[in-house]
This record gives sequence, structure tokens and C-alpha cells, in this order.
Amino acid sequence: MGRFLNVLRSWLLMVSVIAMGNTVQSFRDHSFLSEKLYTGTPEFVNGLQARTFGIWTFLSSIIRCACAIDIQNRTLYHVTLWTFVLALGHFLSEAFIYKTAPLTIGVMAPLIVASEFLHRGHADWVPVHHRVAGSSRRPPEEAQLRPDSNRSGVHLFSNRRET
Repeated sequence: MGRFLNVLRSWLLMVSVIAMGNTVQSFRDHSFLSEKLYTGTPEFVNGLQARTFGIWTFLSSIIRCACAIDIQNRTLYHVTLWTFVLALGHFLSEAFIYKTAPLTIGVMAPLIVASEFLHRGHADWVPVHHRVAGSSRRPPEEAQLRPDSNRSGVHLFSNRRET
């Protein structure tokens, strides 16, 4: 596995651990959200909203941690990518549409983290090789690092083979 993938795995694990801390904080004291994130309308933050945010953050954390462990799983990688897309969409909409989360450090941090992953691990670059059924042969690392390397002729989202 290349240096970039090891850095990406470490970064995903770090983001996952931080998210678990945010989950604990959301369950312990819901004022955390009104003081750090949703400072535009703190009166909208209640225990139910904090626990819902905590569960969403915990689920994202589990997915990101699983991806850090098995980064060459194409499906898991794409699901992880979507956790960052959803986080980016959520915080951007809260900041610019609903005006509940002004651009403070509490909002900027998740925006930067989500943007960084989407920039470094964008959807066109898949850090995995396609495993052919019954084959234990692995392509060279250069093939793993090419965007959507599909050397086996198997379509990514179907069971058809190219002829």
C-alpha cells in the first residue's frame, strides 16, 4: 500500500476518533451544540436534536473508521465519501440557507474536513483494485492509484463483462 493511502487511512481514523468525541459530547450536554455549532439560533437546540446529531455523527464515525481499516473496499470507500458530502451539505445549508450556524470555528472545522476529503479523495479517484473472482493476483500499485482502474473488464456496477 502506498504512502498516500497510509496517510489517508490515518487521517480517516483521526477524523473518526474526533467524531466519536463529538458524539459523547452531544449526549452529555446539548448546550455543546448551541455554544459551538448552532450559535445563530441556540434556542432551536434541544436534547432531542443533540441526540439525533450525536447518532448521525456516530454513524459517520463508524463508517469512516471501517474505511480506514479496509480502504481498498470500493463500496465502503464510496459510502465514506458520501458521509463527507452529507456533512458538507448539512453545514453549508445551516450556515447559508437556514442561518442557524454562522461561520465560526465550530462550523468551519467540519467544513474544512469534509472539503479536504472530497478534494483529496474525490469520486473519480478510487484507491482500490478490482478483484476478479477466483484470482489472487494483485495488479501493481500504479494500477491501484489510477482513477477507476478497471483492468478486469468487469463493469463496476453490473455483472456484465466487456467483450
